[in-house]
Amino acid sequence: MNISVGRLGLRTSRLAVGLELAGTRCISSTTKKQIKSTLEAGEDKSGHIRLQKSNQALLFFDHVFPLKLQWLMRLPLQSEKRFPSLMKYLKGPYVAAADPTAVLKKCTALQKAQVQVETVLPRLKEGGAFVKINHDPSVNPDVIESEIIKHLKASPIKPWWNPFQRMRARLVRGQPWVEDLYRLPSSRLKVEYLPAESGTEASALSSEQLYSIFRPYGKLKDIIPQPPDSKLEPKFAFLDFALVQRAILAKNCLHGIKLLENQGGGKSGTVIRLTYEPRRKSHWIRDWLLGHPRIVIPALIAIIGTITVSVFDPIRTFFVKAHVTRTFSLGDNKVYAWFKHRATDLMSFRHNPEDDAGMDAIWDDRKENIDQIRAWLMEDHDTFIIVQGPRGSGKKELIDEALKHRRHKVTIDCKPIQEARSESATISAAAGQVGYRPVFSWMNSFSGMIDLAAQGAAGVKTGFSETLDGQLDKIWNTTSYALRGIALEGRKKDDKDANLSDDEWLEAHSERRPVVVIDNFLYKGQEDGLLFDKISEWAARITNANLAHVIFLTHDSSFSKSLGKALPNRVFRQISLSDCSPDVAKRFVIKHLDAADEDDVESIGEHKNLTRSQRRKDLNELDECISALGGRLTDLEFLARRIKGGETPKKAVSQIIEQSASEIIKLYITGLDGSSRRWTPEQAWLLIKQLAQQETLKYNAMLLNDLYKSEGEQVLQALEQAELITISSANGRPTSIKPGKPVYQSAFKKLTDDRVLKARLDLAIMAEQTKIENKSIDKYETELRLLGELPKQPYEISPRIQWLLGKIATSQAKIEAYETEVGQLKKVLLEEY
Repeated sequence: MNISVGRLGLRTSRLAVGLELAGTRCISSTTKKQIKSTLEAGEDKSGHIRLQKSNQALLFFDHVFPLKLQWLMRLPLQSEKRFPSLMKYLKGPYVAAADPTAVLKKCTALQKAQVQVETVLPRLKEGGAFVKINHDPSVNPDVIESEIIKHLKASPIKPWWNPFQRMRARLVRGQPWVEDLYRLPSSRLKVEYLPAESGTEASALSSEQLYSIFRPYGKLKDIIPQPPDSKLEPKFAFLDFALVQRAILAKNCLHGIKLLENQGGGKSGTVIRLTYEPRRKSHWIRDWLLGHPRIVIPALIAIIGTITVSVFDPIRTFFVKAHVTRTFSLGDNKVYAWFKHRATDLMSFRHNPEDDAGMDAIWDDRKENIDQIRAWLMEDHDTFIIVQGPRGSGKKELIDEALKHRRHKVTIDCKPIQEARSESATISAAAGQVGYRPVFSWMNSFSGMIDLAAQGAAGVKTGFSETLDGQLDKIWNTTSYALRGIALEGRKKDDKDANLSDDEWLEAHSERRPVVVIDNFLYKGQEDGLLFDKISEWAARITNANLAHVIFLTHDSSFSKSLGKALPNRVFRQISLSDCSPDVAKRFVIKHLDAADEDDVESIGEHKNLTRSQRRKDLNELDECISALGGRLTDLEFLARRIKGGETPKKAVSQIIEQSASEIIKLYITGLDGSSRRWTPEQAWLLIKQLAQQETLKYNAMLLNDLYKSEGEQVLQALEQAELITISSANGRPTSIKPGKPVYQSAFKKLTDDRVLKARLDLAIMAEQTKIENKSIDKYETELRLLGELPKQPYEISPRIQWLLGKIATSQAKIEAYETEVGQLKKVLLEEY
């Protein structure tokens, strides 16, 4: 017989599939008998399959389609029109395991039953199909079910997608609900007990009764009855099947079945409703991990550490090497440097030496220092060099000149590291100085939070988070490995000293060691000694191991205190830079002026053969100006640029002095609030006033002043750190005080020449000193009062009383003198602007 398959989709349609069943003896022939196939929504989208005759039965076949076809449920609704052709494709032997009608055709034991297939309802999301059949009224459907079961056992049909399972078929004994909702099958079924008739009460089944009903459809893992104290209605139980296909088979065959009294359904009967219950994953792995933090967290730290060492450390070492050797630096490429230099002036192809103008005069003056540094770098034993000098004295320029022919060098600037406001920023700044990357500075705070949480869970610290000290050690150690690799790059197996060990070879070849320049060492003094201690210790290690030459650049004269901790038994090689002499300073300014002479339009005509300095008639003022300005390189360069801009030397120096005076007022007297400075305006002004009168002050004499009796040394150190003054030392102790810059000497004089400013600030000093004397008098009077309250005045206290009275008289005399001076100062303020 020809079987046409139709009505595929959410609405009924007909599709002839040309299934030839002629010649069979198990299914009776009916000419052109049509077999209807519907979609997931049942017949006519009713959600049910109606059995209208007593000789009709409903079978369910599983393993017809793969359960992986559940994604078809997500297709848009317009796919319903294409579903008939899709079903024809799915029924092919290369997709479906077998056609249920073909199974019935091959079951020869059903010959007497005269089985005819009327409707096929595929269930894609459940991987099966319902088959409605007509049979001989004299045949019990149970017989048909048993014959099909025997046939499928004798001739098993195993789907290609799961060859370990075979197709099964069962008689549908309930009233299945055929829905197309997006409810995916699960191995757990929820069994709900409903009354068979309105007004009656359903009866809950025991575990034994549920087992006897559902066990024929597949192995059960567990039966979970409703908790006794649960008030939920209707009553329910959970059934856990070993396989999801068995749950599908039981759900479709027993949904809506009515259980009689002998089956445990009570007098009026009970109807059971079956639904898939999504099972929650046990998450036992997660629970175990969370429940054993003392095991998991150390193991996690070990894994992370292993990954870091095996993966990230070689990468970081590579980047540090590239940073030191400048492998990826375009600045060292001559072609790129030439184009970059010419891009600033496309019309000019002449050399412009203005950027380095005047430095030849400095190098001529400091040639001995340059040669000394180069000689130290060629010595075999370890090199630990300190270049000390005030800011702006040309320390870095000196080292750049001494190392200009060395390729392998790295400069570590402590200033951005010290100025970082957080630990993460400090780590990032330190890593950036040596090219250490990738750096996960944010992990420092994040790991701290994890460590805190783990401590609450495990009760002890896990050590997952690292301190700033540990992070800096990692950066410096990685840099050490990179420096060692760079130093050993030139070693070859055929060298005459190839038999030497690496350490011996490094000691013998000092010229192969890279140079590490540590700039701004002790920046901001000893406010935070951690960074400088770590750097000095690391520098000592790489120097002792002959991995590199180390050069410190610092303005702090107390560097030996910090470096002595790292190398207590070593004598440092030191170069002290001072300001330029007047002759060198004058040559510097003149060379700076002559450097841009080629671009000067005045070089034509009668002055064509004269340099800029020779054409200037006012340069005879330089001697006087330089004596007022001093020999600081930064100030000299500023002077040269002003003169080149058209100003006379006197006017340029006057402007520089005036600008410096404004900076002093702003930075040291009025600019900072009391919380951010460690000195008072009166203390700063007293130094300014005295240094304006004499270039050098005695350190200990200043401490005897009333304004410096309380924490005077700390105040002077803070003012030195702020660069208002410079403290000179001898034999390890401070001896004298000088202006922070040479130009400050002239600026101090300019400030003290301002009568109104001087009167206002002197008035503040008088008020402060008067307050100090009044406190002293109060202290002396308090002691006299105590002595006067004694019942009898002993003879021995008479000297003490006389001493106290003398102190009171002295303080009172000072107060009167202060008041006299205050009157004069107020008069100045009233009369002048």
